[in-house]
Amino acid sequence: MKVPLFDMTRQYEKLRKEILKNLDAVFTSGRVILGDNVKMLEENVQKFLNTKHAIGVASGSDALLIAVKVLNFEKGDYIITTPYTFFATASSITRNGLKPLFVDITEKDYDIDLDKVEDILQNHPEKEKIKGFIPVHLFGKSMDLKRLKQIKEKYGIKIIEDNAQSIGAREQIDGKEVYAGTVGDVGTISFFPTKNLGGYGDGGMIITNNDDLAARMRKLRVHGAAKKYHHDEVGFNSRLDEVQAAILKIKLKELEKYIEKRIKKAENYAELFKKHNLEDKIKYPEAKTDKSHVYHQYVVELKKGDRDRLKDFLKEKGIGTSIYYPVGLHSQECFKELGYSEDDFPVTQHATKTTLALPIFPELKKKEQEYVVENIKKYFEGEEK
Repeated sequence: MKVPLFDMTRQYEKLRKEILKNLDAVFTSGRVILGDNVKMLEENVQKFLNTKHAIGVASGSDALLIAVKVLNFEKGDYIITTPYTFFATASSITRNGLKPLFVDITEKDYDIDLDKVEDILQNHPEKEKIKGFIPVHLFGKSMDLKRLKQIKEKYGIKIIEDNAQSIGAREQIDGKEVYAGTVGDVGTISFFPTKNLGGYGDGGMIITNNDDLAARMRKLRVHGAAKKYHHDEVGFNSRLDEVQAAILKIKLKELEKYIEKRIKKAENYAELFKKHNLEDKIKYPEAKTDKSHVYHQYVVELKKGDRDRLKDFLKEKGIGTSIYYPVGLHSQECFKELGYSEDDFPVTQHATKTTLALPIFPELKKKEQEYVVENIKKYFEGEEK
Protein backbone atom coordinates (compact mmCIF):
# COMPACT_ATOMS: atom_id res chain seq x y z
CA MET A 1 0.00 0.00 0.00
CA LYS A 2 1.09 3.58 -0.69
CA VAL A 3 -0.22 6.45 1.43
CA PRO A 4 0.59 9.96 0.19
CA LEU A 5 1.11 12.88 2.52
CA PHE A 6 -1.50 14.72 0.46
CA ASP A 7 -3.50 13.81 -2.64
CA MET A 8 -5.25 16.46 -4.73
CA THR A 9 -6.59 14.00 -7.28
CA ARG A 10 -9.17 12.42 -4.96
CA GLN A 11 -10.82 15.75 -4.26
CA TYR A 12 -10.70 16.70 -7.93
CA GLU A 13 -12.54 13.55 -8.96
CA LYS A 14 -15.47 14.51 -6.74
CA LEU A 15 -15.59 18.10 -7.98
CA ARG A 16 -14.46 17.52 -11.56
CA LYS A 17 -17.73 18.20 -13.36
CA GLU A 18 -18.39 21.46 -11.50
CA ILE A 19 -14.78 22.64 -11.84
CA LEU A 20 -14.68 22.01 -15.59
CA LYS A 21 -18.01 23.80 -16.01
CA ASN A 22 -16.69 26.86 -14.16
CA LEU A 23 -13.41 26.85 -16.07
CA ASP A 24 -15.21 26.68 -19.40
CA ALA A 25 -17.27 29.71 -18.37
CA VAL A 26 -14.07 31.60 -17.50
CA PHE A 27 -12.36 30.80 -20.78
CA THR A 28 -15.39 31.63 -22.91
CA SER A 29 -15.92 34.93 -21.05
CA GLY A 30 -12.52 36.25 -22.09
CA ARG A 31 -11.98 37.76 -18.61
CA VAL A 32 -9.24 35.95 -16.69
CA ILE A 33 -7.95 38.53 -14.16
CA LEU A 34 -9.94 40.19 -11.32
CA GLY A 35 -13.34 39.43 -12.79
CA ASP A 36 -16.69 38.29 -11.42
CA ASN A 37 -15.31 35.05 -9.95
CA VAL A 38 -12.73 36.93 -7.88
CA LYS A 39 -15.38 39.37 -6.69
CA MET A 40 -17.73 36.53 -5.75
CA LEU A 41 -14.98 34.62 -3.94
CA GLU A 42 -14.05 37.75 -1.99
CA GLU A 43 -17.68 38.26 -0.97
CA ASN A 44 -18.07 34.62 0.03
CA VAL A 45 -14.90 34.64 2.14
CA GLN A 46 -16.16 37.81 3.84
CA LYS A 47 -19.39 36.03 4.76
CA PHE A 48 -17.66 32.83 5.82
CA LEU A 49 -15.20 34.58 8.15
CA ASN A 50 -17.59 37.35 9.18
CA THR A 51 -15.15 40.06 8.11
CA LYS A 52 -15.81 43.31 6.28
CA HIS A 53 -13.26 43.08 3.47
CA ALA A 54 -11.45 40.33 1.57
CA ILE A 55 -8.92 41.23 -1.12
CA GLY A 56 -7.71 38.54 -3.52
CA VAL A 57 -3.99 38.55 -4.36
CA ALA A 58 -1.53 36.34 -6.22
CA SER A 59 -0.23 34.32 -3.25
CA GLY A 60 -0.16 34.00 0.50
CA SER A 61 3.36 35.45 0.45
CA ASP A 62 2.13 38.54 -1.40
CA ALA A 63 -0.73 38.82 1.08
CA LEU A 64 1.80 39.14 3.91
CA LEU A 65 4.01 41.53 1.94
CA ILE A 66 1.11 43.88 1.19
CA ALA A 67 -0.32 43.58 4.71
CA VAL A 68 2.97 44.67 6.26
CA LYS A 69 3.38 47.54 3.80
CA VAL A 70 -0.10 48.95 4.33
CA LEU A 71 0.41 49.47 8.07
CA ASN A 72 2.99 52.23 7.50
CA PHE A 73 5.78 51.02 9.73
CA GLU A 74 8.98 53.07 9.63
CA LYS A 75 12.24 51.66 8.30
CA GLY A 76 14.10 49.83 11.05
CA ASP A 77 11.05 49.14 13.21
CA TYR A 78 10.88 45.74 14.90
CA ILE A 79 8.11 43.27 14.10
CA ILE A 80 7.71 40.36 16.52
CA THR A 81 7.18 36.93 15.02
CA THR A 82 8.03 33.25 15.43
CA PRO A 83 11.16 31.55 14.09
CA TYR A 84 9.14 28.35 13.60
CA THR A 85 7.11 29.06 10.48
CA PHE A 86 7.31 29.29 6.70
CA PHE A 87 9.90 31.69 5.29
CA ALA A 88 7.38 34.22 3.92
CA THR A 89 6.34 35.29 7.42
CA ALA A 90 9.77 36.80 8.09
CA SER A 91 10.64 37.79 4.52
CA SER A 92 7.55 40.01 4.39
CA ILE A 93 9.12 41.94 7.26
CA THR A 94 12.63 42.34 5.82
CA ARG A 95 11.37 43.11 2.30
CA ASN A 96 9.57 46.10 3.80
CA GLY A 97 12.77 47.40 5.41
CA LEU A 98 11.87 46.18 8.89
CA LYS A 99 13.54 43.84 11.40
CA PRO A 100 12.11 40.51 12.57
CA LEU A 101 12.25 40.15 16.34
CA PHE A 102 11.97 36.43 16.91
CA VAL A 103 10.33 34.98 20.02
CA ASP A 104 10.50 31.28 20.90
CA ILE A 105 7.54 28.91 20.77
CA THR A 106 5.74 26.83 23.40
CA GLU A 107 6.50 23.16 23.93
CA LYS A 108 2.81 22.32 24.02
CA ASP A 109 1.71 23.28 20.51
CA TYR A 110 4.57 25.20 18.80
CA ASP A 111 2.73 28.55 18.89
CA ILE A 112 4.75 31.67 19.60
CA ASP A 113 4.96 32.02 23.39
CA LEU A 114 2.63 34.91 24.25
CA ASP A 115 4.07 35.26 27.76
CA LYS A 116 7.48 35.90 26.20
CA VAL A 117 5.91 38.28 23.69
CA GLU A 118 4.49 40.37 26.53
CA ASP A 119 7.79 40.26 28.40
CA ILE A 120 9.59 41.64 25.34
CA LEU A 121 6.96 44.33 24.83
CA GLN A 122 7.53 45.44 28.42
CA ASN A 123 11.28 44.97 28.85
CA HIS A 124 13.12 45.00 25.51
CA PRO A 125 15.83 47.72 25.54
CA GLU A 126 14.41 49.15 22.31
CA LYS A 127 10.76 48.47 23.08
CA GLU A 128 9.71 51.82 21.60
CA LYS A 129 10.79 50.49 18.18
CA ILE A 130 8.58 47.39 18.42
CA LYS A 131 5.62 48.40 16.28
CA GLY A 132 4.11 45.18 14.95
CA PHE A 133 3.42 41.52 15.68
CA ILE A 134 2.82 38.69 13.21
CA PRO A 135 1.42 35.66 15.06
CA VAL A 136 1.04 32.48 13.00
CA HIS A 137 -1.93 30.14 13.28
CA LEU A 138 0.21 27.06 12.76
CA PHE A 139 -0.70 23.66 11.29
CA GLY A 140 -4.43 24.50 11.29
CA LYS A 141 -4.76 25.50 14.95
CA SER A 142 -6.08 28.87 15.99
CA MET A 143 -3.90 30.67 18.49
CA ASP A 144 -5.52 32.15 21.60
CA LEU A 145 -7.61 34.81 19.83
CA LYS A 146 -8.86 36.40 23.03
CA ARG A 147 -5.28 36.84 24.25
CA LEU A 148 -4.24 38.33 20.89
CA LYS A 149 -7.03 40.90 21.20
CA GLN A 150 -5.92 41.74 24.72
CA ILE A 151 -2.29 42.20 23.64
CA LYS A 152 -3.36 44.44 20.77
CA GLU A 153 -5.44 46.63 23.07
CA LYS A 154 -2.98 46.68 25.98
CA TYR A 155 0.14 47.61 24.01
CA GLY A 156 -1.36 49.39 21.00
CA ILE A 157 0.65 47.16 18.71
CA LYS A 158 -0.40 46.47 15.11
CA ILE A 159 -1.17 42.81 14.49
CA ILE A 160 -1.06 40.93 11.20
CA GLU A 161 -2.38 37.39 11.60
CA ASP A 162 -0.63 34.91 9.33
CA ASN A 163 -3.53 32.56 8.71
CA ALA A 164 -2.06 30.79 5.68
CA GLN A 165 -2.60 27.38 7.26
CA SER A 166 -5.76 27.72 9.32
CA ILE A 167 -8.71 29.15 7.40
CA GLY A 168 -11.89 28.17 9.21
CA ALA A 169 -10.29 27.70 12.64
CA ARG A 170 -12.30 29.53 15.28
CA GLU A 171 -13.08 29.96 18.95
CA GLN A 172 -15.84 31.36 21.12
CA ILE A 173 -15.17 34.81 22.58
CA ASP A 174 -17.86 36.32 24.80
CA GLY A 175 -20.47 34.05 23.26
CA LYS A 176 -19.51 34.87 19.68
CA GLU A 177 -17.80 32.66 17.11
CA VAL A 178 -14.58 34.42 16.09
CA TYR A 179 -12.37 33.18 13.25
CA ALA A 180 -8.59 33.07 13.11
CA GLY A 181 -7.34 35.97 11.01
CA THR A 182 -10.06 38.42 12.04
CA VAL A 183 -8.91 39.87 15.39
CA GLY A 184 -5.81 41.74 14.19
CA ASP A 185 -5.58 44.81 11.98
CA VAL A 186 -5.12 42.53 8.98
CA GLY A 187 -5.21 38.78 8.35
CA THR A 188 -3.68 36.82 5.49
CA ILE A 189 -4.69 33.58 3.76
CA SER A 190 -2.92 31.25 1.34
CA PHE A 191 -4.67 29.24 -1.36
CA PHE A 192 -1.60 27.14 -2.19
CA PRO A 193 -2.80 23.76 -3.53
CA THR A 194 -2.04 21.80 -0.35
CA LYS A 195 -3.97 24.18 1.92
CA ASN A 196 -7.36 23.25 3.40
CA LEU A 197 -8.87 25.65 0.86
CA GLY A 198 -6.43 25.20 -2.00
CA GLY A 199 -6.47 26.14 -5.65
CA TYR A 200 -4.60 24.62 -8.58
CA GLY A 201 -1.82 27.19 -8.51
CA ASP A 202 -0.83 30.12 -6.32
CA GLY A 203 -3.36 32.45 -4.75
CA GLY A 204 -3.95 34.38 -1.55
CA MET A 205 -6.26 36.79 0.22
CA ILE A 206 -6.05 39.62 2.75
CA ILE A 207 -8.87 40.25 5.22
CA THR A 208 -9.61 43.31 7.34
CA ASN A 209 -12.43 45.25 8.96
CA ASN A 210 -10.74 48.58 8.23
CA ASP A 211 -12.18 50.44 5.21
CA ASP A 212 -9.09 52.60 4.63
CA LEU A 213 -6.68 49.67 4.77
CA ALA A 214 -8.88 47.68 2.40
CA ALA A 215 -9.01 50.51 -0.15
CA ARG A 216 -5.25 50.91 -0.08
CA MET A 217 -4.60 47.17 -0.39
CA ARG A 218 -6.86 47.00 -3.43
CA LYS A 219 -4.67 49.68 -5.00
CA LEU A 220 -1.41 48.04 -3.94
CA ARG A 221 -2.29 44.77 -5.67
CA VAL A 222 -2.52 46.61 -9.03
CA HIS A 223 0.75 48.58 -8.95
CA GLY A 224 -0.66 51.18 -6.56
CA ALA A 225 -3.20 52.41 -9.11
CA ALA A 226 -6.49 53.94 -7.99
CA LYS A 227 -7.54 53.81 -11.63
CA LYS A 228 -5.77 52.37 -14.64
CA TYR A 229 -2.49 54.14 -15.49
CA HIS A 230 -2.85 56.53 -12.52
CA HIS A 231 -0.57 55.42 -9.67
CA ASP A 232 -0.81 56.88 -6.17
CA GLU A 233 2.18 54.86 -4.98
CA VAL A 234 4.47 52.05 -6.08
CA GLY A 235 2.58 48.82 -5.52
CA PHE A 236 2.76 45.22 -6.69
CA ASN A 237 1.58 43.05 -9.53
CA SER A 238 -0.44 40.73 -7.31
CA ARG A 239 -3.83 39.87 -8.73
CA LEU A 240 -5.84 36.73 -8.09
CA ASP A 241 -6.82 35.21 -11.41
CA GLU A 242 -10.29 34.08 -12.45
CA VAL A 243 -9.20 30.47 -12.95
CA GLN A 244 -8.20 30.04 -9.31
CA ALA A 245 -11.21 31.99 -8.05
CA ALA A 246 -13.62 29.89 -10.12
CA ILE A 247 -12.20 26.75 -8.49
CA LEU A 248 -11.91 28.18 -4.99
CA LYS A 249 -15.52 29.35 -4.84
CA ILE A 250 -16.57 25.73 -5.43
CA LYS A 251 -14.25 24.43 -2.73
CA LEU A 252 -15.28 27.12 -0.25
CA LYS A 253 -18.81 25.67 -0.24
CA GLU A 254 -17.27 22.35 0.83
CA LEU A 255 -14.83 23.75 3.40
CA GLU A 256 -16.92 23.04 6.51
CA LYS A 257 -17.31 19.45 5.35
CA TYR A 258 -13.56 19.21 4.70
CA ILE A 259 -12.83 20.57 8.17
CA GLU A 260 -15.13 18.02 9.80
CA LYS A 261 -13.42 15.22 7.88
CA ARG A 262 -9.97 16.43 8.93
CA ILE A 263 -11.10 16.51 12.56
CA LYS A 264 -12.31 12.92 12.17
CA LYS A 265 -8.90 11.90 10.77
CA ALA A 266 -7.25 13.46 13.83
CA GLU A 267 -9.61 11.51 16.09
CA ASN A 268 -8.77 8.32 14.18
CA TYR A 269 -5.04 8.85 14.67
CA ALA A 270 -5.49 9.47 18.41
CA GLU A 271 -7.53 6.28 18.78
CA LEU A 272 -5.00 4.26 16.78
CA PHE A 273 -2.02 5.54 18.78
CA LYS A 274 -3.82 4.49 21.97
CA LYS A 275 -4.81 1.13 20.50
CA HIS A 276 -1.19 0.36 19.61
CA ASN A 277 0.17 1.63 22.95
CA LEU A 278 2.26 4.35 21.32
CA GLU A 279 1.38 7.15 23.73
CA ASP A 280 4.77 6.99 25.45
CA LYS A 281 6.61 6.87 22.11
CA ILE A 282 4.99 9.70 20.23
CA LYS A 283 3.48 13.07 21.12
CA TYR A 284 0.47 13.77 18.94
CA PRO A 285 -2.07 16.63 18.66
CA GLU A 286 -5.13 16.63 20.84
CA ALA A 287 -8.21 15.65 18.82
CA LYS A 288 -10.37 18.76 19.21
CA THR A 289 -13.92 18.82 17.89
CA ASP A 290 -14.67 22.51 18.54
CA LYS A 291 -13.04 23.55 15.22
CA SER A 292 -10.33 25.54 16.98
CA HIS A 293 -8.01 23.14 15.11
CA VAL A 294 -8.72 22.32 11.46
CA TYR A 295 -5.69 20.01 11.04
CA HIS A 296 -3.99 21.43 7.98
CA GLN A 297 -1.02 19.35 9.08
CA TYR A 298 -0.95 16.46 11.53
CA VAL A 299 2.39 16.98 13.24
CA VAL A 300 3.72 14.51 15.78
CA GLU A 301 6.84 14.71 17.93
CA LEU A 302 9.39 11.96 18.57
CA LYS A 303 12.71 11.65 20.30
CA LYS A 304 15.56 13.33 18.40
CA GLY A 305 17.07 10.23 16.87
CA ASP A 306 13.74 8.61 16.08
CA ARG A 307 12.33 11.34 13.81
CA ASP A 308 14.67 10.91 10.87
CA ARG A 309 14.88 7.14 11.21
CA LEU A 310 11.09 6.84 11.33
CA LYS A 311 10.74 9.11 8.30
CA ASP A 312 13.09 6.83 6.33
CA PHE A 313 11.31 3.72 7.58
CA LEU A 314 7.89 5.01 6.54
CA LYS A 315 9.23 6.04 3.14
CA GLU A 316 10.31 2.44 2.55
CA LYS A 317 6.75 1.38 3.36
CA GLY A 318 5.29 3.82 0.82
CA ILE A 319 4.09 6.36 3.38
CA GLY A 320 4.55 10.06 2.68
CA THR A 321 5.71 12.37 5.46
CA SER A 322 7.30 15.80 5.69
CA ILE A 323 9.19 17.97 8.15
CA TYR A 324 7.71 21.37 9.07
CA TYR A 325 10.24 22.91 9.66
CA PRO A 326 13.78 21.47 9.51
CA VAL A 327 15.49 24.84 10.10
CA GLY A 328 14.37 27.73 12.29
CA LEU A 329 14.20 31.10 10.56
CA HIS A 330 16.77 32.50 13.00
CA SER A 331 19.27 30.00 11.54
CA GLN A 332 18.69 30.89 7.89
CA GLU A 333 21.74 32.24 6.08
CA CYS A 334 19.85 35.28 4.77
CA PHE A 335 19.00 36.37 8.33
CA LYS A 336 22.55 35.98 9.63
CA GLU A 337 22.93 39.73 10.07
CA LEU A 338 20.19 39.70 12.72
CA GLY A 339 22.80 38.23 15.05
CA TYR A 340 20.94 35.22 16.42
CA SER A 341 22.65 31.98 17.37
CA GLU A 342 21.08 28.54 16.96
CA ASP A 343 20.72 28.19 20.72
CA ASP A 344 18.76 31.41 21.22
CA PHE A 345 15.46 29.57 20.73
CA PRO A 346 15.79 26.12 22.34
CA VAL A 347 12.16 25.05 21.90
CA THR A 348 12.26 25.90 18.20
CA GLN A 349 15.57 24.05 17.83
CA HIS A 350 14.06 21.02 19.53
CA ALA A 351 10.99 21.09 17.26
CA THR A 352 13.11 21.27 14.09
CA LYS A 353 14.79 18.01 15.11
CA THR A 354 11.83 16.05 16.47
CA THR A 355 8.62 16.83 14.55
CA LEU A 356 7.15 14.94 11.62
CA ALA A 357 3.96 15.52 9.61
CA LEU A 358 1.87 12.42 8.85
CA PRO A 359 -0.66 12.08 6.01
CA ILE A 360 -3.89 14.00 6.52
CA PHE A 361 -6.47 15.21 4.03
CA PRO A 362 -10.27 14.88 3.82
CA GLU A 363 -10.24 11.87 1.49
CA LEU A 364 -7.69 9.87 3.51
CA LYS A 365 -9.11 6.40 4.18
CA LYS A 366 -9.33 4.79 7.63
CA LYS A 367 -7.40 1.75 6.36
CA GLU A 368 -4.63 4.07 5.18
CA GLN A 369 -4.39 5.61 8.64
CA GLU A 370 -4.30 2.14 10.14
CA TYR A 371 -1.45 1.25 7.78
CA VAL A 372 0.46 4.37 8.83
CA VAL A 373 0.12 3.69 12.56
CA GLU A 374 0.76 -0.05 12.22
CA ASN A 375 4.06 0.77 10.54
CA ILE A 376 4.96 3.29 13.21
CA LYS A 377 4.36 0.48 15.70
CA LYS A 378 6.58 -1.85 13.65
CA TYR A 379 9.33 0.77 13.63
CA PHE A 380 9.37 0.95 17.43
CA GLU A 381 9.19 -2.83 17.77
CA GLY A 382 12.27 -3.07 15.55
CA GLU A 383 14.09 -0.45 17.61
CA GLU A 384 13.45 -2.39 20.80
CA LYS A 385 14.96 -5.65 19.52
